[in-house]
Amino acid sequence: IQYRFEGTGFTTIPQLIEHHFSTKQVITKKSGVVLLNPVVKDKKWILNHEDVALGDLLGKGNFGEVYKGTLQRDKTQVAVKTCKEDLPPELKIRFLSEARILKQYDHPNIVKLIGVCTQRQPIYIVMELVPGGDFLSFLRKKKDELKTKQLVRFAVDAAAGMAYLESKNCIHRDLAARNCLVGEGSVLKISDFGMSRQEDDGVYSSSGLKQIPIKWTAPEALNYGRYSSESDVWSYGILLWETFSLGVCPYPGHDQSAGYRMACPQRCLDDVYQVMQRCWQYNAEERPKFSELQRDLTAIKKK
Repeated sequence: IQYRFEGTGFTTIPQLIEHHFSTKQVITKKSGVVLLNPVVKDKKWILNHEDVALGDLLGKGNFGEVYKGTLQRDKTQVAVKTCKEDLPPELKIRFLSEARILKQYDHPNIVKLIGVCTQRQPIYIVMELVPGGDFLSFLRKKKDELKTKQLVRFAVDAAAGMAYLESKNCIHRDLAARNCLVGEGSVLKISDFGMSRQEDDGVYSSSGLKQIPIKWTAPEALNYGRYSSESDVWSYGILLWETFSLGVCPYPGHDQSAGYRMACPQRCLDDVYQVMQRCWQYNAEERPKFSELQRDLTAIKKK
């Protein structure tokens, strides 16, 4: 593959940029534009494809396959999300938006970004490998072993991760057990930021989301495309229900008719069910903040 504007081609984008910067060759004849000051991206996150050895296939994501991998520099085990080469450019930009969001965050209950490989196709997003896999499969597999106290601990972890995102004005928009991971020491981490948005006013209006996870989505987001940390709180209530029902799909045997709220799962404490019900207030402003949920669930855990 060669990267070029109109003139000389290069095997990497940095070489192409360096050439136009040093020679002052015009980018295109029609524009007459020359490169005066190249903006260097944060090198900390830039990896070459050769830095990562791909291993076993872990699964399929929205944009491509996910592999287990190894960082060559220190043999760290990583997860590598790949982007299909034949996707249109706008979807490749959406694929990379997850990395753009994650590189700003550092929290034990948020999955960590290690870097991106964008020099050639397929593009990679390299993330920490979380050995326990996705939370939904974990709940279903371990349902006979998991104690109620451990389930409350998972609930606290998820609230802590989401409280951190709330403090950063990040709206996740796809919070569900399938999008959480279980790490070492059974620490739960929020993952899958492919639909996330960071908004200064904390509200994101969507007009054309192709696939909406209806059973996890707040009424105002379904009806008006209005997303906020409060709509994430609704989804968190559904995540709590999934947790204490040990991986049952929400609304079993029911459609989501207006006003229907799911009953308390068998393994669920009354205190936790009350938290769920607060998350499912129809009016978004009546729902608790994630910081309150973290505080209240931590208190329940200590009982």
